[in-house]
Amino acid sequence: KYYFINKFDTNYIDRQDKNTAIIYRNYKSKNNLDTIIKFKKYCKKNDYKFYLSNNIKLAINLNLDGAYIPSFNKETNHLSFSKTKKFLLIGSAHSNKEIKGVKIIFLSSIFKKNKNYLGINRFNLLSKLSKKKIIGLGGISFQNLKKLNLLKCSGFAGISFFE
Repeated sequence: KYYFINKFDTNYIDRQDKNTAIIYRNYKSKNNLDTIIKFKKYCKKNDYKFYLSNNIKLAINLNLDGAYIPSFNKETNHLSFSKTKKFLLIGSAHSNKEIKGVKIIFLSSIFKKNKNYLGINRFNLLSKLSKKKIIGLGGISFQNLKKLNLLKCSGFAGISFFE
């Protein structure tokens, strides 16, 4: 399980089980180094994996568990960064073309009927195109959680599901 969070709030984090990784993504404001360090310390102390969105260089410099590349980031400079073996690069995609250099792929949107809507069948077709771990994303709720068993995925991610 992967929980996208946009602010440092321990109330939301503490409700998660230890198998939930935290992905900090705040696209509304510039990354605040103090907040990221607070996140890092809190997650390390409480045994959560912690990933920083859209800033691979900072995630490497702070020795985080990894970085998340959103699908709108079309740059490929992350392929040239020197990373440790434990550093995990994960990223989202809406098509096979958007998958470059990541170990885990977040495919969306499964259930949320927006412009990137895949649905169960198209999700499964896309997931067959890669041998990498696939994570389901988009519109996952307690009502459709059982439908994840129909998907060829290793886990799921979300925002509102975890709040």
